[in-house]
Order: sequence, then structure tokens, then C-alpha cells
Amino acid sequence: MDGFSFFEAERRLMPEMDMLLKKRFRILQAVFLTGPIGRRTLADQLQLTEREIRNETTTLNEQQLIAIQQKGMVCTQQGYEVLEQLKALIHELSGLAHKEQQLAARFSIEKVIIVPGDVAQDATILSQLGKEASTVLANSAIENSKVAVTGGSSVAALTSFLSPVKPLNSVQFIAARGGIGDEMSLQANTLVAQFAEQCDSTYRSLFLPEYLSEQAYQAMKEEPIVKDMMALYDTVNIVIHGIGAAKEMANRRNSSAQDRQLLAEKGAVGEAFGYYFDEQGEIVHHIHTIGIQLTQVRKSDKVIAIAAGVEKANAIQAYFKNAAPQTILITDERAANEILTSYSAL
Repeated sequence: MDGFSFFEAERRLMPEMDMLLKKRFRILQAVFLTGPIGRRTLADQLQLTEREIRNETTTLNEQQLIAIQQKGMVCTQQGYEVLEQLKALIHELSGLAHKEQQLAARFSIEKVIIVPGDVAQDATILSQLGKEASTVLANSAIENSKVAVTGGSSVAALTSFLSPVKPLNSVQFIAARGGIGDEMSLQANTLVAQFAEQCDSTYRSLFLPEYLSEQAYQAMKEEPIVKDMMALYDTVNIVIHGIGAAKEMANRRNSSAQDRQLLAEKGAVGEAFGYYFDEQGEIVHHIHTIGIQLTQVRKSDKVIAIAAGVEKANAIQAYFKNAAPQTILITDERAANEILTSYSAL
């Protein structure tokens, strides 16, 4: 019989070490993402007891992985280096690396990145999604890339992790759609301005409502500024977008009762770029919108999709029935588990 490696032998002798390692990694990561932060707030975010947080952060402080300041705890440079070194190991211990490969193969896309945890239960997960997406963007962009950006909280999570490094300081961020709903901070126009400010780069806005009547849509298509934006979408290199649940997106758009009934009758479960998809991935409805079109998304060099939460599992599956193969999906563990469970039940 083959012998065990030292690490494997240690795990068999002390299986509880895996849980302790993952817990401390999770705490250290949360301090990095949200610091400076107090113990009570951290306990609430991670749904751990204050005693657990106090014990573990004391150890992390003694190891100089975090620093305890008057404003709260922050991650040190040594702590950040430990996070980066342990990331792959934590993925293996959690079985996430295998799940990523399973989903990428199932969706026939380039890659899947799974963030440990449940975005609905852990407030730091959204930040982790943004960090992963910002890393993919930095690795995918080249000088003078054109990056189309939709709105939404998942896409907005990139903001804190963008910086004026090459080549991001030369890219142009482009609003992929007009205004939708009432939350101004999550609009595509707002986000491209914030992204450009973080990267010390440029941006293009689209100051139009996303959802137009047939008459308004036909009229606006002929406007020079609209023609210019539609031509610009043809040259996009990278698309960053979210995926919405059909009912939620219809509510955000203040869709008419007739449209909502139509979506329900046609079994719409997911939405992206103004297209609604049923469980088979078929497009069952497309609103009249001035923004990037699905054909233009599929022509881009890279597509970064960010969607998490168990309530979006059906929407993610629907969209990825026909997604562009050059897509990288970034999601959370809870959504990934729900999707894999539904496939195994078939």
C-alpha cells in the first residue's frame, strides 16, 4: 500500500484541523475584505459567536496576520500573503476545485470560480465575488481594452478592488445599458464612472432609460448618439454582467401587468441584457432596449458573469444553457451546490 504524505497523515490523525484551518482562513479573509472591523460586527457577518471571534483573532494577532487598531482589526501584509498562499489549499479541502471543474464542463464555458459560503448568510461574500471578478478583469484586459459593464450589486462589488495598474489604467469602461429602476448607485452609468475613477481611465455613459416603448425605441435607434454607442458595442473586448431572476428583474423595471403575465406564461426564470430565458435556456422575451445585444456579447473576447445566491440558481442554469464559451462565471458555494444537486437529480 502506498504511504501517506506528511500532510495526508496529519489530516487522518487530526481531521478537526481542516475545520479549524477553514474557520481561521474565513475570519482572516473577512478582516482583509472589510477591515477595519470590530469583533462584534465580524461575528454578526460570519454568524459566529463573539467568543469564537475573540479566541481566533487573538491567535491571528499573535501571529501578526492581523493588527488590532483603535478603529478595528485590519489584515497585515503577512496576513494577505498567507491568504494568497492558502487559497488553493482551502479550495481543495472544501471540494470547491472539483465543483468548479464540474460546472465549467456542464456549462461548456472557460472557467467557474466558486467563493466559499452563502451570500445570503455572509455579508463578506459579495466583496469576495468582487475581488475575484476584479482579478479576472486585470488578467484579461490588454492595453486600451473596451469593457462593457452592466449594473447591479454583484457588478458594483468590483469597485473597491480596482486600481490604476497596467493595463487597467488604459481601458475604457462603457455602460452596457441605460437606466433601470430607482437605485442610482447600482446603475451602469454610475458604475462605469466609479470604475474609471478607481483605474484612472476613461468611460462612456448611456443616459437613456433602458426600457422603451416600441415607438420610442424605433425613434431613438436613429439618433446619432445611439448609433455611435451601438457601433461601440461591436468593438467591446470584455463584458462584465450580472444575471437576474426573471420576476425580480421585471419588478425592477416596473414592467406592465401584461408583460409580467407573459413572462409567467412562458416560464421565464432568468434574465440578462434584456433577454428573458426559460428553464431550457430559450429566449422567451426580449424588451426594447438601447444597450449591448446578446450577439455583441458573444463576439467579445471575454465575458465575466457574476451571480450568486440560491435564489438565482435557476436563473444561472437557464442563462448558461447557451452562454458564450469564453465566459467565466463567479458564484458562491450555495448557488453552486444547488445547481449541481439539480443536475444530479436528473
